Amino acid sequence: MSDTEVSSENRGQWSSRWGFILAAAGGAVGLGNIWKFPYITGENGGGYFVLMYLVFILLIGLPIMVAEVLVGRTTQKSPAGAFRSMSKAGSPWILAGWLGVLTGFIILSYYSVVAGWALHYTWFSFTQGFTGMDADAIGSAFGTLYADTSTNVFWHLIFMLLTIGVILGGIQRGVERAARILMPVLLLMLLVLLGLAIFSDGFGRALDFVFKPDFSKVTSAGVLEALGHSFFTLSLGMGAMITYGSYLKKKEDLVAASGMITILDTVIALIACMVLFPITFSFGLEPEGGPGLVFVNLPIAFSQLAGGVFWSTLFFALLVLAALTSAISLLEVVVSTVIDEFKWSRPMATLFCGGAITLFGLPSALSGSEDSFFGNGFKDHSAFLFDGETGKNWFDTFDHLASNWLLPIGGLLIALFVSWRVSDNAREEAFKSGSRFARWYWNWLFLLRFIVPIGILSVILHKIGLI
Repeated sequence: MSDTEVSSENRGQWSSRWGFILAAAGGAVGLGNIWKFPYITGENGGGYFVLMYLVFILLIGLPIMVAEVLVGRTTQKSPAGAFRSMSKAGSPWILAGWLGVLTGFIILSYYSVVAGWALHYTWFSFTQGFTGMDADAIGSAFGTLYADTSTNVFWHLIFMLLTIGVILGGIQRGVERAARILMPVLLLMLLVLLGLAIFSDGFGRALDFVFKPDFSKVTSAGVLEALGHSFFTLSLGMGAMITYGSYLKKKEDLVAASGMITILDTVIALIACMVLFPITFSFGLEPEGGPGLVFVNLPIAFSQLAGGVFWSTLFFALLVLAALTSAISLLEVVVSTVIDEFKWSRPMATLFCGGAITLFGLPSALSGSEDSFFGNGFKDHSAFLFDGETGKNWFDTFDHLASNWLLPIGGLLIALFVSWRVSDNAREEAFKSGSRFARWYWNWLFLLRFIVPIGILSVILHKIGLI
């Protein structure tokens, strides 16, 4: 069997368009939807922030989503090979593909640690760990977990093993099968929790908070936060949608599929808000809880509910499923690249890449301890990276690197590459092929050429303090 045949066999294809949509939506739906979006909505005043987010999803997120899927479907290759196929020999654009692979590698290394917290809270909830605890005890429980290196390493390893197990199954029997099970279960669990929230005392207040814009709370920082999250929430700029698009049959309508993925991701983020905020308001807690909104506010509320053990376990299990669907897409970016570039078998590529990411993630699992070099010790060595700030531990440093630099730069490069470097004929043919939305081609191209770069550059300039 030739190398090409090995690569083709190992890569696989989606069995259907819905298989792709569910898998890609699973890649987009993650902790960013259920953990981050509600807490940044709370921090930025609610309704107006949500409105800005929806506008930017349409103007920034969706155009890049279509561009990434277009590149993957056209080339049938992972990010590095895709940029190489659509560039001239020796073109520096190939580095943009490798940047996506690097980004996926880095993000998964610490993302799995956060997912491990969700696993721990699921187990802790199931064993009635929050029962009888007062608010102060629950509030300090997260700090205790963050500093507990052995527990963090344990759950990090468990989560990575789950992710590796799915990827070993291949595209149809692994990634797609998992998405067909996990996404409906995730939606069902979210809807059950929404039912609880609807009948809570705080539902009406939450509805106003999320969907009634209060423009007195508008800030430039909030607008840019909404713009940035609209881009990050769809897992753009890390090669995931290029990789998933590469398994899509060329006859499929990539524009319609991209739209469905974007809608699913957005709806789930909004439902998550309508789960968290009614419960938060019902128990007199503040929506500006920051990252602790999920890991502190919710356990406090659940501990006071009838059937709190059930509701708490259900919520954190939901968080684990959301994290797993995203982690699968991140690992697949790296594995597919090794398969394509080095012609390795899928089992060998999966075990090697999964093992490397697991090892690279260990310092993140150790970052919460003051006694660990990767905690306070690393802060002293990373201070030069943060102008005007103290240093950050290993976990926070790589989170900052990925969120503030790698993802925006990756998204900017894909927008510029597809809109300016890919030939008019190739781009137009790929966009319009079998699409019901062919008439929107020039609108999409205008957004990709001008609006998207301006938006992403605004986020980057804001992050470095220039605007």
